[in-house]
Amino acid sequence: MDVAMDLNQFQKFVEAYYTKKGWLDLNIFIRIGFLSEETGEVARAIRALEIGRDRADEAVKSYDENIQDLTEELGDVLGNIVVIANKYNIKLEDIFKAHQEKLEKRM
Repeated sequence: MDVAMDLNQFQKFVEAYYTKKGWLDLNIFIRIGFLSEETGEVARAIRALEIGRDRADEAVKSYDENIQDLTEELGDVLGNIVVIANKYNIKLEDIFKAHQEKLEKRM
């Protein structure tokens, strides 16, 4: 299976989903706010994995449940990144390639 094709399919899926929900009409600065919110939820999921929950209103979960939460939150971050990339007609494949090249130059 071609990885680039999978990325393209995912990018198109996210665009179709957000279009159906009417979420693509939101101002880009609102989208950045959502990305920030989701990044905070990634931090919370990592906290649960690394030091546990310490508030009475937070349920204690198993390691596997916490990993699932982190996986979902990372997906939410990725979804917001895709929406931003789509707004500016940037392919995920190009983002991955540019980032890889940037890291390779630093070696």
